[in-house]
Amino acid sequence: MAIQPGAHTFGPDNATLRVKTGRSGAAAKAGHDLVIEVTSWEATLDVGEPPRLELSADPTSLRVVDGKGGMQALDDDGKADILKSIDKDVLKKQAIAFRSTSVERRDGGLAVAGELELVGTTAPIEFHLSVGDDGALSGSATVKQTNWGMKPYSALFGALKVNDEVEVVVDGKVPTG
Repeated sequence: MAIQPGAHTFGPDNATLRVKTGRSGAAAKAGHDLVIEVTSWEATLDVGEPPRLELSADPTSLRVVDGKGGMQALDDDGKADILKSIDKDVLKKQAIAFRSTSVERRDGGLAVAGELELVGTTAPIEFHLSVGDDGALSGSATVKQTNWGMKPYSALFGALKVNDEVEVVVDGKVPTG
């Protein structure tokens, strides 16, 4: 795998950025494990010297694309309620940004470390991006919400909770040479 030199831009037109949540608590079976897509975001992977990765995302551009489990199917009204709660109580419509502090070629891809800003708090995070011979790029990072001062969503007096750790997943394609 050899990524072509230069800056490569990603966004909803050529890649996906999704958040996957789980649930816990005594009433966990009432809730849903969610897949939430970010519909307005941009990332730049610069394979120069030094390599760098930057990302910004609009916290109000989320869309629930799947909800597994639950005592009843997740309908459009339920999805809308989830997004209202995310806007008001979880992300609070505040900027989401990532800026790498190091990007190293490792294990058939890139080891990335940097600073993630959520709800006005910046904290370190590390993840690995795999790049296939065909340029397919994929990676995921575990975000522990409380590390950013976020209170994971809960309902039913705390009997239903979104897990503190959520998974952020990116899939796209980079030019190879």
